[in-house]
Amino acid sequence: MPRRSEERDLALAWSGRWSLTSRILAVNIFALAMLAGGFFYLDSYRSQVIDRRTDQAAFETLLAARATASAPPADRLALLAQLGTVAGTRFRLYPGGDAPPLDSWTMSAPTYVLRDPAQDPLQRRVARFLDRAIDTVVGADRPDIFVEPARDRLAAWPEAVTARRTGQTIRFLRRAPERTPVISIATPMPGMPGAVLLATDNARDIVRVVRAERLRLGIVLGVVVAASMLLSLFLARTIVRPLRRLARAAHRVRLGRAREVTVPRLPSRRDEIGLLARALSDMSMALRQRIDATEAFAADVTHELKNPLASLRSAVESMGRVSDPSLREQLLEVIRDDVRRLDRLITDIADASRLDAELSRARFETIDLGPMIEGLVAQREARGQNHGVRLAFARPHAGTAVVLGDGSRLTRVVGNLIDNAISFSPPDGLVQIAATRDGDRVLVRVDDEGPGVPPEAREAIFNRFHSIRPEGEAFGRHSGLGLAIAKAIVEAHNGVIDVEDRDDDSSGARFLVRLPVAPER
Repeated sequence: MPRRSEERDLALAWSGRWSLTSRILAVNIFALAMLAGGFFYLDSYRSQVIDRRTDQAAFETLLAARATASAPPADRLALLAQLGTVAGTRFRLYPGGDAPPLDSWTMSAPTYVLRDPAQDPLQRRVARFLDRAIDTVVGADRPDIFVEPARDRLAAWPEAVTARRTGQTIRFLRRAPERTPVISIATPMPGMPGAVLLATDNARDIVRVVRAERLRLGIVLGVVVAASMLLSLFLARTIVRPLRRLARAAHRVRLGRAREVTVPRLPSRRDEIGLLARALSDMSMALRQRIDATEAFAADVTHELKNPLASLRSAVESMGRVSDPSLREQLLEVIRDDVRRLDRLITDIADASRLDAELSRARFETIDLGPMIEGLVAQREARGQNHGVRLAFARPHAGTAVVLGDGSRLTRVVGNLIDNAISFSPPDGLVQIAATRDGDRVLVRVDDEGPGVPPEAREAIFNRFHSIRPEGEAFGRHSGLGLAIAKAIVEAHNGVIDVEDRDDDSSGARFLVRLPVAPER
């Protein structure tokens, strides 16, 4: 697949600027909120319906009690049967004491039937299972099971006993064996001391209404599930596909095929996936550059070591065939020079190869470059390392040139620049060193009186093993790594190093190091 086609295939239109976290939260919270809201809605709706039905039953029972109390005793049972048939309720009038009640069902057909759950068809058993599941989720109250007493007397009904004792209308909720609500209302009979009217009703219609609402909610939840599936597919397209491609690219990099891998950058995406893609692309490019640099470094090391080794081998082989003492002394001097050159090369190569790793682990601290450079200049003069070249350092005021860094490495930078300036300075020349504050940077300047650096070579001199020898200097005196090491150290300190001509009408080169100023505490 062409690269542009792959980019278009993985690009997003309107959602490209949404963060990945926002998408995941929106999908999950939406679905869960709908599901949980449906459960609690059903429980709240059922409670409201039961409360309204209970209020209605209490009102009807109170009216029936007043109508029955005003009727002649001989007509009360017939009146209760007629009222029970109209209201769909079973009325029982307990006259007091332990006497049996006047039951409306003795003169009319039963107004409800308590069904045996074991005889219900599969559809109703599934509906009851859903009822139990929803009650468990929402933590609904579980009323007692409604059971007709073996001996129907007032004392068998707690609500009737309470109504007679308190003189108040008492409401009570139970559930039938098949989980439908049974509402019972007990109210004292006006003008009949100790008499209580008890009304019971199996309100199956409440369950039917709630289940109808649950069906509607189920349809809504089905739509929500479908929407969630579509959103999940959207997330799969948003996340899984580009991540799978990035994983394949990373796997190929791990197998050592970094030069063959093109990691998609996904420029149209502004979310975390886009950031990851660009970070992996930059990482693969940096890895590729690091591999190329390592291979080039290895090739350069091989080339640099071959020259002194070839010279050393030639001198050693010639020693066995030369008997002239003066020639043998010349060959010994060549061997000594080659050994010193190899030693210098190996030391600088070792420093350059472990420089990055050491700098990544270094702990930077506050360093005042003024005393540091002053001590370095004094130490060189005490050891006679300047080869007749004078050093002049303009020390800044204390606390002016303060940076964060590794002191030993920054000393190495200044030392390498001084070595380079001395090697190109004429006898009795002057190397001027300065450290000043320039805005939010500290500027270190090293000026020499040499021939200067041509403009076309000012970038190449910081490459490894690139060495421009001063006029008259013997070959092999420098490894070509000094300025490269200095550049690596400066860049590890978030600084910049470059070279330019002097601006004071004097010949020579000016090396400039710019480092960030240490933050004030």
